Amino acid sequence: MSRVIDLFSGCGGFSQGFFEAGFEIDYGFDIEKIFLETFSNNIKCKDIICEDLSKIENFSKYGKTDVIVAGPPCQGFSLTGPRKINDPRNKLYLSAINFISKNQPKAFIIENVRGLYTMWNGQVFKEILKELSKLDYEITYKIVDTATYGVPQHRIRVFIVGTKKKYGKFKFPKEDFDKKNFISCKDAIDDLPSLEKNLGQEELEYNFAKPKNNFLKYVVNSKYLYNHVGTKHKDFVIDTIKLVPDGGNYKDLPKGIGESRKFNEAWTRYASNKPSRTIDTGHRNHFHYKYNRVPTVRENARLQSFKDSFRFLGSKTKQNFQVGNAVPPLVAFKIAKQLNKLING
Repeated sequence: MSRVIDLFSGCGGFSQGFFEAGFEIDYGFDIEKIFLETFSNNIKCKDIICEDLSKIENFSKYGKTDVIVAGPPCQGFSLTGPRKINDPRNKLYLSAINFISKNQPKAFIIENVRGLYTMWNGQVFKEILKELSKLDYEITYKIVDTATYGVPQHRIRVFIVGTKKKYGKFKFPKEDFDKKNFISCKDAIDDLPSLEKNLGQEELEYNFAKPKNNFLKYVVNSKYLYNHVGTKHKDFVIDTIKLVPDGGNYKDLPKGIGESRKFNEAWTRYASNKPSRTIDTGHRNHFHYKYNRVPTVRENARLQSFKDSFRFLGSKTKQNFQVGNAVPPLVAFKIAKQLNKLING
């Protein structure tokens, strides 16, 4: 059975997908302790390593592995950030490349925001490919909209895959979903308690109805519902949300209402019949397609394709951060299955 090391692992979305595809997880590396506590609470692994990857000097002590996956922090690359080419966070990918170089796995995958590919006329992306080309791997990459792989969310990310040359070049799995059959928000979260009468709780024994679609058959795997806790909004916020139609945003508000937020994502209500917009780490500008509140951690975890048994630890702020930064496990699972065919026949 092939083994995986997860760098910049966060809560473990990458590893969860690989585990479901039959891989064993060696280590999860991250600098945030609570993220690793979530990781180890949900994913069986040798150990979790809470260290700054750029400060590790002896990589050999972690042994050889078959696959290295990495999602370096993307704030420096994000299209919504300052996009400074000298942002120190942009250099963290070099730590991942160094780890790959020392370990020499059969394959590696690096995931990041689309801005990695486009910023500064592609200079950063070209620099990364240049460094990776020195490692004797076949390199391929793809801009992926996760909705095309069955995730109920439009999340555009770039995946770079390297495989040892004896295995040949990796081919990304077929995209089986388009606007004709995308999994919608309603498809993904309509069976969850509305929380209209209470704010819910961190752990609740809950009897789900029979899953109505294949996505729910995939994610509903627990008799307990975790992290489904609502947010108590002020009355004026609720009154403003009520004015936003299904799939609408601040442009649909009457003049003089919601003036404090006028950027593109402000006062956005998810469209019930479409995948959600990209789940981010804040969750303060997007609202449930039906109820007048922000989505819960569990609802956003569903939209990220986490199964219901996956429990997020820490404060609600930390939980939201973990969900928003994760690689959708369903995408990781499909890529892992394809990679397994290549490196293991």
